[in-house]
Amino acid sequence: MRTGIRVEVFSVIWMVIEAIVAIGAGIIAGSALLTAFGLDSVIELVSAGVLLWRLLMEEKEGDTQRVERAEHRAAWIVGIALALLCLYVLLTAIYGIAVHAMPESSPIGIAISAAAVIAMPWLAVTKRRIAKQIDSGALRGDAASSLTCGYMAATVLVGLALNALFHWWWAEDVAALVFLFWLVQETREALEEARNEKEDETD
Repeated sequence: MRTGIRVEVFSVIWMVIEAIVAIGAGIIAGSALLTAFGLDSVIELVSAGVLLWRLLMEEKEGDTQRVERAEHRAAWIVGIALALLCLYVLLTAIYGIAVHAMPESSPIGIAISAAAVIAMPWLAVTKRRIAKQIDSGALRGDAASSLTCGYMAATVLVGLALNALFHWWWAEDVAALVFLFWLVQETREALEEARNEKEDETD
């Protein structure tokens, strides 16, 4: 349990840094793809924060019902926020292709997405191993989320790199549409989890 808490603390710290750097770099470079990656990091931060709170409460053997109710509400918030983010990514990508938008290259964005490509799979494997040890379904779900974040980071990295190296104006928008593939899957899973939790609470 304590190892799981330490891993989630690292996840929260990482997501804070990733969100700030990605959103800031995305706004400066005019990159909708990088900004969307940062916004997704904010959503991941909310999820990781709630899970960390739950693990801390479980370790202290406190009343977990209050935490579970908060987790159910957070699940709906995360799902709805992801759905809005999908819409944002889709509209901005279509707009960018339509007007031939050319975002500036972002070395900082490339660096943070490259770091995430390395860190996220490691986090996913670590969380999965700990989840098996403590039999935590929530932590297993968070491990899957970290792996998805790694795929997203790889997509962002490719789009940013192609734009920086070859000045392909369309590269980031195409990468954003590929990014949307992972984002839609994550959104569907988040909304399905929120519905399942609501049904369990009703039962």
